[in-house]
Amino acid sequence: MDHETAILDVINTMTDAFAQGDINTVMNCYAQNAVVVGEPGKKQQGDSQLRAMFGSYIEAGVNFRYGKHEVIVNEHTALHLMKWTHPQIDGNDVSALSVAVLQKQADGTWKMIIDHPFGDGVMNY
Repeated sequence: MDHETAILDVINTMTDAFAQGDINTVMNCYAQNAVVVGEPGKKQQGDSQLRAMFGSYIEAGVNFRYGKHEVIVNEHTALHLMKWTHPQIDGNDVSALSVAVLQKQADGTWKMIIDHPFGDGVMNY
């Protein structure tokens, strides 16, 4: 399997598991000390913080639609870009650019080490 396909498999596994409420599979897509920006300006790091964050989103019934993917690979590091959209109760949508950095692990798998779902937020300053 080529790198881009393997990376897209990680992203799709994570997003599918999130939609199904499977936190263990979500967590398996992240490296041990990964950093995730759960809300603009608020990073979460480590197993307990990430589990609590993802669990709160799943419990609240948060769902997403995803756009096209772009993957850029340089040896053992990859950048993944994707638009996401979250339908709001009032009928409006919230969208942002997800920016994720993945690292190839010693066993050959890819895991996210940085996940910033609000990567385009700096454009609003």
